[in-house]
Amino acid sequence: MQLSEHFSLEEATHSDTATRLGINNQPSPQQLENMKVAAASMEKIRALLGKSIHVNSWLRLPEVNVAVGGSKISSHMDGWAIDFTCKDFGNPLAVCKAIEAAGIKFDQMIHEYSSWTHISFAPEMRGQKLTIFRPQNKYAVGLLTQEEYNKAV
Repeated sequence: MQLSEHFSLEEATHSDTATRLGINNQPSPQQLENMKVAAASMEKIRALLGKSIHVNSWLRLPEVNVAVGGSKISSHMDGWAIDFTCKDFGNPLAVCKAIEAAGIKFDQMIHEYSSWTHISFAPEMRGQKLTIFRPQNKYAVGLLTQEEYNKAV
């Protein structure tokens, strides 16, 4: 089943952790509707970047979210949040900056560990922009380079 032209339910529900632990990671009807809304926004991002997007994590039902150490209030559990990369476009910070410059609406965007972009389309649409790096594991406001982050935390 396709959530949108370029995003499938299969990739949006895939979880190595869920598979390894035998956890069902299939959405409820409400989560599925949320995922379709999020997929429509991801199509805008794909069009902006002009390249394929690799989804690392989308839906994480609560049991999966706990198993991966996700936030207790993670939008992944409702199907609103997506962790992704677009290596053919650039690094995750470049992706975040492009989304920001394009004015695509989102609830939260996080430049995570310089490894992927986390974006949520939860209805609050706060436009929150954060960065996190190891070993500090603290969020800093803004879309930051490692050097800027180190100064901020």
